[in-house]
Amino acid sequence: MISKNFVKASFIYTVAGALPMASAIILLPFYIYYLPTDVYGALSLYLAFSLFVQILVTYSFDSSAYLHYHDFKNDPEKLSSFISSVFVFMLCIGGIVGVVLVPLGDLLFRLIWNDSKISFYPYGIMSVIIGIFQALNKVYNSILQSTERRTMYLWSNLLYFILVGVLTVLGLYIFPATLHGPIGGRLIAGLAIACWTLYRVFNEFGYQFNYSILQSTFSFNHYTFLHQIEQWFIGYFDRFLLLFFLPISTIGMYDFAIKCLIVIEFIMNSLHNSFYPKVVSTVTSQTTKGSTPELNRYYYGLVGIVMISVSSGILLLPIAIDLFKSNNGYQEAIPYLPYLAIIYLLKPIRYYFAVPYGILKFTKPLPIISFFISVIKIGIMLLLVRKYGVYGIVASTMISSIIEIWLLKYVLVEKFHFQYNPFKMIVAPAVLFGLVLLLEPFIEQTFTLMVHFIYLIVTGLFLLWVYRNELKLFKVPKLFQ
Repeated sequence: MISKNFVKASFIYTVAGALPMASAIILLPFYIYYLPTDVYGALSLYLAFSLFVQILVTYSFDSSAYLHYHDFKNDPEKLSSFISSVFVFMLCIGGIVGVVLVPLGDLLFRLIWNDSKISFYPYGIMSVIIGIFQALNKVYNSILQSTERRTMYLWSNLLYFILVGVLTVLGLYIFPATLHGPIGGRLIAGLAIACWTLYRVFNEFGYQFNYSILQSTFSFNHYTFLHQIEQWFIGYFDRFLLLFFLPISTIGMYDFAIKCLIVIEFIMNSLHNSFYPKVVSTVTSQTTKGSTPELNRYYYGLVGIVMISVSSGILLLPIAIDLFKSNNGYQEAIPYLPYLAIIYLLKPIRYYFAVPYGILKFTKPLPIISFFISVIKIGIMLLLVRKYGVYGIVASTMISSIIEIWLLKYVLVEKFHFQYNPFKMIVAPAVLFGLVLLLEPFIEQTFTLMVHFIYLIVTGLFLLWVYRNELKLFKVPKLFQ
């Protein structure tokens, strides 16, 4: 039975954790209006670069702090030493990254990309600083979530959300068709939130550095860090690779289509974050590690909601893009949306098979899996992108994602017992996935809206049939008892 306190906590974590993605969604209409597609393409590359820097500086302490907090929570002195040392360590990494990239960044950018719209100065160096600031905030949010300080977690995320949104829109208005607003706004917002974070951390936990206590966590961090780097390559390197084959405006269209679909990730990640603490506590308390009917219900529900979100997005997002008419050509991204949307059907399945790795602190295989998937994805991209352009990238993502899910399950089979309903977990999303792949290439423009509406109707009816037994037992008044 779900308590009021759990519902309240879930709501706060869902809303607060989703604000960074909400910011990306809310800013899309302003990008459509103020930025040409080639400038937007450059923006997508700089933001991906800042995320890479964020991963370097974070050094997987966003995951490590969440899990190791439970190891130290009964010893306040050791906990304070650990958290303070984490932030001192990240500041040192940030300083090293800055010292290395300031002289070498421009040389690397010139050697790799010859496009005048992609230069290290000034936006590249600004992206480096943004990545450092975001790393500090990300780890602090993980600590707030671990310590269940819901109100502070909400206000911290809300502050950054407001600053990024207001400063970006103001910058776009004052400096249209440039990156001054999007990059400069994030830089100022990042500085403010980093100062806030460091003040809160050192004021509460003191300023201390204990390398030995950090070293005790490195066995987890090293492998997770490599895994996060490889996940960045899987998720973002395609944009940089496309620069060698396609105009930067096409990269802008590809990234814009992905950003439009962030609303699905917004819903999916928010829901997952709301029940993830319950998953952690349940698994850690088990003697024999494995899935349970209760945990499975969370993921079945997540799969169903993502299916509804995907079919709704395929129907509604093209209509929304058409509402924001502009001369910048963003309507060219619409044909990519259905193919990119169905990739999200694979993500809750990946969550299900990937989450136990972190909880069990069994991170050693993750870099190997990610490296293998990176090689597969990049290899398929290189084979297909010349002939099929963006569609080749989409195909490589689909194939590599399916292989990754299988590997995650296979490698963990001896340490974690997966027992689930394959129809609810695998077959249900596969039906929608196959339907879109089967029909989408043959739809004439006149019938696009009708076919997309059929996706939604079929999904709704199919889910009603799949969850018919659960719906009979569902009673709304008991939810909040």
